[in-house]
Amino acid sequence: MTHIKSRLNGADFQQMVVYFGFVAIFIFFALTLHDDGFLTQRNLTNILLQTAPATIMAIGLVFALSAGEIDLSFGSIVAVSALSAAVAMQSFGMAVGVIAGLGAGILIGALNGALVAYLKLPSFLVTLATMGLFAGIARSMTNLRSIPVLNETFTGIFGSGKIFSIPSLVIWTAIAVGVGHLVYRNTRFGAHVLATGDNPRAAQVSGIKVPRIRFYVLTICGATAGLAGLLYAGRLQAAKYTLGESDLMTVIAAVIVGGTALKGGKGSVIGALVGSLMMGMLNNGLILMNLDVSNQMIVRGLIILLAVAVSLRDSSR
Repeated sequence: MTHIKSRLNGADFQQMVVYFGFVAIFIFFALTLHDDGFLTQRNLTNILLQTAPATIMAIGLVFALSAGEIDLSFGSIVAVSALSAAVAMQSFGMAVGVIAGLGAGILIGALNGALVAYLKLPSFLVTLATMGLFAGIARSMTNLRSIPVLNETFTGIFGSGKIFSIPSLVIWTAIAVGVGHLVYRNTRFGAHVLATGDNPRAAQVSGIKVPRIRFYVLTICGATAGLAGLLYAGRLQAAKYTLGESDLMTVIAAVIVGGTALKGGKGSVIGALVGSLMMGMLNNGLILMNLDVSNQMIVRGLIILLAVAVSLRDSSR
């Protein structure tokens, strides 16, 4: 257990980098875009709202990467979950819609987990395959049509509503981060995830059921993507097959920048939150600077390269 804690604390260097980086980027945009509305309450709130689904998906990916696995399919899961919720809601009401959306995410995550844990297939290849599979299913579910989400209770809870003046998306993010951080840092399951990612053979010898851990972390990824799908549908008041398509790069960048190791064995839910907010702030600032999409992609790619270099440097110590 001491070794696991030392490995977890090994992410501190990367977390300090992301914290300083977040502050530096914020100051840069605050100074250069002061007259363009960057510091307005409306714009800063918009950053929080836009990053909510990505932050929640990032929490699931922290668990997967920490266990030495990866999930590339969460963007497709978002679309399938949102469409499942929207279609079910039209016929059976809100409760069934929520169950259908979350259930779709959990089932796809469980499928990924079963293939990896019990058939011993590489998670990279499994989720690459299911990414394409469920992207195709999302396209065919409604013949490329957007499905409106008109249930005001649903859109209030999962999108545009507020509780004591706090947007519901911010509340969902806070709940997910709080629960994720607690489980990751303070439970036996979190310790087993880290041990599995650090050294699967040693973990197995010590009595940890490694296949079960792998199954669980990929199921968690599916569940968080399912919730993200509900949040997208609630905020946009519609579900479409394109939901989640652009999230893969952003979420992976947020998690790696936030201090989670590519090789497994260490990570940070709080770091993933800060990394997600950083990516959202970057996107927002670059748009206000009138940079086109290609330049935004270049900047994000450079950030990922820098984060990977820091991750590998830190893990080699």
